[in-house]
Amino acid sequence: MDPSGYMPIILQSLVALGFVALVLIVVPLLGPRRKGSKKNENFECGIESEGNARIPVSIKYFMTAILFVLFDVEVIFFYPYAVNFREMGPQGFMAVLIFIAIFLLGFYYVLRKGALDWEK
Repeated sequence: MDPSGYMPIILQSLVALGFVALVLIVVPLLGPRRKGSKKNENFECGIESEGNARIPVSIKYFMTAILFVLFDVEVIFFYPYAVNFREMGPQGFMAVLIFIAIFLLGFYYVLRKGALDWEK
């Protein structure tokens, strides 16, 4: 656990933070400063806006989107096993079986809670 092993990560983080700070400071200084009623007006494909933009959306839509992302990210963890399944041997196979069991328990929980029932 030599601290010098973390130097590339620290350096890359400092460069990234420095770039963000530079952009946040320099862009407003170099950008145009024109203000006016036409510039501050909402514009969407040449069509005048009407009504309230805060239309209520069903929670089912957000629930489905969040669950898709959650289960999609879990599936990504299968790729390292697929690439290295011979080297991992029976111990790796058992680890993947446990992962799949937890994955299916979560999916069963979601189904039991009715998160995917659009008819309710």
